[in-house]
Amino acid sequence: MTSSFAPIAVRPNYFRLFPKKSNGALFRLGEAAMRMVFKRVKPGFIGIGDLRRQVLTWDERLGRRSCNPNDTVTPIVCDDVAAEWLDVQGVDSERVILYLHGGAFVMKFPFTQRAMVARWCRALNARALMVAYRLAPEHPFPAAPDDCFAVYRWLLDQGYDPSQIIIAGESAGGNLTLVTLLRARDAGLPMPGCAIVISPAADFSMTGRSAVINENVDSMFSVSLLRWFAEMYLTDMDKYLDPGLSPLVGDFEGLPPMLLQVGGAEMLLDDATRVAAKANAVGISVRLDVFEGMPHVFQAMPNLIETKEADESLVEFVSLHMGWTNSLNRNRQQEPAPAKRFRLIGLLSGA
Repeated sequence: MTSSFAPIAVRPNYFRLFPKKSNGALFRLGEAAMRMVFKRVKPGFIGIGDLRRQVLTWDERLGRRSCNPNDTVTPIVCDDVAAEWLDVQGVDSERVILYLHGGAFVMKFPFTQRAMVARWCRALNARALMVAYRLAPEHPFPAAPDDCFAVYRWLLDQGYDPSQIIIAGESAGGNLTLVTLLRARDAGLPMPGCAIVISPAADFSMTGRSAVINENVDSMFSVSLLRWFAEMYLTDMDKYLDPGLSPLVGDFEGLPPMLLQVGGAEMLLDDATRVAAKANAVGISVRLDVFEGMPHVFQAMPNLIETKEADESLVEFVSLHMGWTNSLNRNRQQEPAPAKRFRLIGLLSGA
């Protein structure tokens, strides 16, 4: 939704448009790097192994620098699913962010995603359980949603209060967040306190208008790239309208409060807007934040003004619905200062 269109449309009360503020050299460098790593990928000319190695190299060089060395990461196995506890310095809490990472279901960005989630943990006085679900194409659908659901059920079995759990995810992880909520509800499990859904890939059929009109301005994706990722996850296109793959077509009745954030320059913009509209239609307390001109999962770029606005909105939403203390401003001072040479840290987030 562009700024020229937004004033004409009737905005629902759950919708908020954030004008673009970042357009400096660092922002342009970030977009250029995303285009170099992803946008130029031509399926068939690169293998998933080569792409993973390239992504992990960038993540190691840049993402690691935005991580706080005082945070601790503890590997754990939850019902046969690999995961890790992320504990930030100074926080000892029963509050849990269950985080489902992005990466097009085929890769991950461990340092970048860890640094982003750690910011939220500091702001919310929470710890995070980050799920290392099995990746396609070695482990196609339904391995990833099976693993994510198993870890949520494991948290409940360990005695964690569902009202003190947030399920969150970006991109593919946003898809898995919605799918996990649907599966938990259908299994009769209690819902978490709320959900944070960033740039979800909610519609495998790619019927959203933004998948067409934003292809040229999207700095990460193209139709061919998204199709390549989707075909590694599930080769049977006849199942693309299964709610376990495309949660947009699912029944949202009974899901918890939901915050959606998305960049206005994304091909996946309409996935987020349609999820928000559908959730609102069945009475879910939902908020949709659209950041004008921002790329896919810009929240992983810590120095942007829009990232700070997104964090503030996230903390406000969680505080409203779960009563968690808003300590964002106090904890900002505890975050490590990013190295000047690598200010576009956290650039590479998931698909």
